[in-house]
Amino acid sequence: MVKYTAKRLIQSLITVLVVATIVFLLMRMLPTDYYFTEDQVMKLTEEQKNAQLEAAGLLDPVGQQLGRFYGQLLRFDFGTSRRIQNGASVLKVIGTKFSVSMRLGCIALVIALLIGVTMGIIQSRNKDRILDHVGTAYTVFVNAVPPLVSYSLVLAFGANVLKLPALYSTRNVGRSSILPIICLALTSIAHYALWTRRYMVDELNKDYIKLARIKGMSSKDIMVKHVLKNAFVPLVQYIPASFLLTISGSLLVERFFSVPGMGPLLTDAITRYDLNVVQTLVIIYATLGVLGVFLGDVLMMTLDPRIKLTDKGGSR
Repeated sequence: MVKYTAKRLIQSLITVLVVATIVFLLMRMLPTDYYFTEDQVMKLTEEQKNAQLEAAGLLDPVGQQLGRFYGQLLRFDFGTSRRIQNGASVLKVIGTKFSVSMRLGCIALVIALLIGVTMGIIQSRNKDRILDHVGTAYTVFVNAVPPLVSYSLVLAFGANVLKLPALYSTRNVGRSSILPIICLALTSIAHYALWTRRYMVDELNKDYIKLARIKGMSSKDIMVKHVLKNAFVPLVQYIPASFLLTISGSLLVERFFSVPGMGPLLTDAITRYDLNVVQTLVIIYATLGVLGVFLGDVLMMTLDPRIKLTDKGGSR
């Protein structure tokens, strides 16, 4: 397991480095005018622009810029923002947004796990009955209906019936967070319910379960000692990725409810051509995605040592 973990960690680091390199090169392919604000483009002469670009190292050969970029990555130096907060550290700009997304995302993920897994268990124990049909209908609805439509329904019900704030407010964080959290959890609930039901139904149809019933083991003991344990192993693979991506913020939900989190920051940075912020956010999202997959594999193998993720040749 140690060998596999080390190998996957190295592969993950290489993947993040490749993504960071591609993003860096793409940013350098943009016209240099994007480095300046609109006022600077109008007021500065070409000589003044070139002087600033030279001072920032943007006129150096690409290879030299790339080497400097790798050195900054090792020091976790992502430069400064030029449009969102002029002159402020990119990490400082992102840090204030990340804390908001993390708080909402963690709460939403806990709710999704509790409700989704419980739904999946209830559906599997009532297969092809009314509760199973209701859960399946919810899953189909959430996956079939465009997110903005389901968010609008939640907003209409929450604001008109429950009298909850329609938009996020820093003055009333508790109540104004309820609707964004519900919307963040909607899809995850359906996901966890679907996969929990699937894995549990698969386990219930296996021969060792039939043998346990023949031996007289109660349904409760079968469910707790065998079905839940074995069904949860493949499900747990997706939890780290879901957790990391959820706390990084949802573009649609945070934009829809005016939450000052990571989601709107990316679109704002792209719209306003804040290249350092865009570059850093893409690297963060790539790192979270790769890290989630890596942790999921390791966690699954830890929970069930019988699982071998590599063969003799070393391939997965």
